[in-house]
Amino acid sequence: MSKPITDFDVNNLDPLQALIWQFEMGVDEAIADEPLDRFKASESLSRQAGQQGRGVLPPNGGAGRPALARPSAPAGPSGGAASPPPQVQAGGGFLLSDTPHEARQTARDLAAAANTLMELKEATEKFEGCALKKSASKTVFGVGNPEAKLVLVGEAPGAEEDRQGEPFVGASGKLLDAMLRSIGFAREDIYITNVLPWRPPGNRPPTLAEIAVCEPFIRRHLELIGPKVIVCLGGSSAKTLMDEDRGITRLRGTWKEIPLGAASVAQVTAMFHPEYLLKTPEQKRLAWADLRAVAHKLS
Repeated sequence: MSKPITDFDVNNLDPLQALIWQFEMGVDEAIADEPLDRFKASESLSRQAGQQGRGVLPPNGGAGRPALARPSAPAGPSGGAASPPPQVQAGGGFLLSDTPHEARQTARDLAAAANTLMELKEATEKFEGCALKKSASKTVFGVGNPEAKLVLVGEAPGAEEDRQGEPFVGASGKLLDAMLRSIGFAREDIYITNVLPWRPPGNRPPTLAEIAVCEPFIRRHLELIGPKVIVCLGGSSAKTLMDEDRGITRLRGTWKEIPLGAASVAQVTAMFHPEYLLKTPEQKRLAWADLRAVAHKLS
């Protein structure tokens, strides 16, 4: 165990001390193959401001803010244009080669063409319209009973989910398993997935643009399973599937009916995310009440 570093000048640390300091500050894993100079990226964004382009717009549609231009591609080894790397947004996301509308339409077409969960998984893995895929290790699709009457939908994979390629593993997954057992269900009885199949770098919250681009996949995912009850775990999942602006504190415990295709509907509710319950165990009382309501809907 290293001795904690407390009083020092970070600029004068040797490499080992610098690594120890970063670990103690919470930097416990790399999120890219190459280092990124964010100061240089910020300067590049400033130079691009005011030019017309096809970058990702903020959630308000770009009102009051100029679009970001796509940089010209440098020449590749064969003399042709090389594929430009994803450009960093000021908010922490990436600029896509397509506009959000084009990427969402591509996702909608791919999802609609899938008639089975396996076809949908292949379509998701083939999709290149969300830059989260470039930084994620695995596509985390879903796991469980494909004919389940209960589906749980989280927000996005975390670090452990990204490593294993399965949703809700690690400490939050163990808590979720215990919650399910309390109402008579095992993980094998239900189906679990996420709104986003790729982990946002550093476990940051997904942007509205990233959610919008990937939403056709989760909608089709639910249509193919056809559950009776859907439980949204966390605020982003609840806002997306329940089409609400309210936060999770106000949405939890409420119910809404949503269509699943042309001939089916599902009852949707929201609960606190297991990760949140690990940090605030006093909220487990409300989670228990929500679980009992889910069990009642399914009985």
